[in-house]
Amino acid sequence: MLKLALLFLVISIVAGIFGFGGVSAASAGIAKILFFICIVVFVIFLVLGVMAGKAIF
Repeated sequence: MLKLALLFLVISIVAGIFGFGGVSAASAGIAKILFFICIVVFVIFLVLGVMAGKAIF
């Protein structure tokens, strides 16, 4: 998912360079959403991993 966020970020930068403002803004918005979803999933799995580690011992 983080790869997709980086891909949309690159698309946004390239579209901005060539003057496609709408495409650039849309790609940047998608990249931002994917990045925050990735961060939330990471935090959830981190908490679950810590809780599972404590349950074993």
